Amino acid sequence: MSRCLIVSGMLTTILLLQGATSLVGAAEITTQRTDRGVIVKIDGELFTEYLVRSGNKPILWPVIGPTGKPVTRAHPMGEGPGEKKDHVHHRSIWFTHGDVNGVSFWHEGKNTGTIAHREFVEVDARAAIATRNDWLGPDGKKICEDLRKLTFGADGDSRWIDFDITLKATDGPVKFGDTKEGTMGIRVAGTMKVDSNLGGHLVNSRGQTDGETWGKQAEWVDYYGPVDGKTVGVAILNHPTSFRFPTYWHVRTYGLFAANPFGLHHFKGSNSVDGSHTLPAGESITFRYRLLFHTGDVKTGKVAEAFAAYAK
Repeated sequence: MSRCLIVSGMLTTILLLQGATSLVGAAEITTQRTDRGVIVKIDGELFTEYLVRSGNKPILWPVIGPTGKPVTRAHPMGEGPGEKKDHVHHRSIWFTHGDVNGVSFWHEGKNTGTIAHREFVEVDARAAIATRNDWLGPDGKKICEDLRKLTFGADGDSRWIDFDITLKATDGPVKFGDTKEGTMGIRVAGTMKVDSNLGGHLVNSRGQTDGETWGKQAEWVDYYGPVDGKTVGVAILNHPTSFRFPTYWHVRTYGLFAANPFGLHHFKGSNSVDGSHTLPAGESITFRYRLLFHTGDVKTGKVAEAFAAYAK
């Protein structure tokens, strides 16, 4: 699929359609606005819903995998098998960071930040949505903003979401601090996690597995395991044009799964390194990921091949 994110100073005007349909491969992708966000369907069946607000941020939930079952944790929005009710801020699929000018957007609470949906700038005929969001501190003051575009697709036994997000320092310099608590996050279904001992595993592009994947650099990481008796996988692929490719990974065997290019001192276990990045006023950085949902394990799901195609 073509990469069609157009930023142009975050002020690009894009035609807004209330509902749209697109054919991607053999699948029909439809998008429809609701009072909560946008529902995305594949061949008439729910794929996911983009919720403009859950907790302190926009999220994607539920997320239905290629076997027709949810592949991300339902808590705290709902309940699912094998789930622990921990880490209320791990809401299915999200993008945040734990230190933005000293404010945590990763956690939830009275002293944390809020990513406030401002507007939809696109819900288009190519099975994509784009939104503009304001990152607000606990005092309500704006720190920065983002323009994110999500493009949806399906082909055979896999489906995906291309998640492109540009953050711009609109209200002065912005420092993204060095912390493990970030950034492109997924919490997988409870039965998939390694710690469930039901057959779930982590594998990255460098051949490291399970707990070895934490804090390592890799082009992609795949988290696969059983959901309702069938093995499915969720992979995050990091595009070569994304900021600080290949990213580091904050990946846990209890089901957390996040790409984080900033947390170097945690990942390397040394205060001699600093992964923070300061964005001067008026400048921006862009992150690009493909979230891939497949059947089978990492080999059956052809994750390495999917990355090669995405990287082109």
